[in-house]
This record gives sequence, C-alpha cells and structure tokens, in this order.
Amino acid sequence: MEILVNVIQVVIGLGILNIWLLRREKATAWRGQHAQNLKGEFGVYGLPTWFMAVVGFFKILFAVLLILGVWFPSLTRPAAMGMGVLMLGAVSMHLKVMDPLKKSLPAFTLLVLCMVVGLAAG
Repeated sequence: MEILVNVIQVVIGLGILNIWLLRREKATAWRGQHAQNLKGEFGVYGLPTWFMAVVGFFKILFAVLLILGVWFPSLTRPAAMGMGVLMLGAVSMHLKVMDPLKKSLPAFTLLVLCMVVGLAAG
C-alpha cells in the first residue's frame, strides 16, 4: 500500500509541476471555458492576476513537498491536504463558470487522490 501511495503522490506532484511550469502558456482541453493559458483561465473565473501568483506558489510548493514526502513522510499529509484544498477551489471555479464535467474532471480526480494520500499518510 505504501508504494501505491508513493506513486500517487509523485504523479500528483509531477502533474501539477507540468501544468504550472511547463504548460502554463499552453491551451489544454481542461482550461476553464475557452482560456488559452493559466492567466486567461484565472480571468475567466474572475480572479485577479496576483491571486494566480499566490495559487501557483502554493501548488508548486505542495507538489514539491508531495514528491519529497516519498523520502520525508512527515511532509506528505500537510502537502496532500493543502493540495486538496486548492483542488477543491479549482473544482468550484469550474462549477462557477458552468464548465462541462470534462473540464473539472482532472481537478476532481486530483482532489480525490489528495484525499487518499492524506488519509494514508502516517
């Protein structure tokens, strides 16, 4: 079970780092409404640019902590719970703008995975 949880936390961490560091300026099928990048997506949600910086900081922080949690288990639960809160916010923003279910599915899936990791972490 521990290996599975470690794999999940690394997948979450790498997925978030991919979105926020490598794909931040790229369109994806999951961005809110028709946003072409992260800045546009936050605009769609009616959120200011400074808030994107705050969310980005914490998503990158929690992603790195989730990965480090493989070697330092005491980091895992706080990182998973923090990321879970951010994913709950992401799901709520998709609901706010009435995106189709497909667009909120990745955030919802990561929310569930964060809950699994957080509950399994010792």
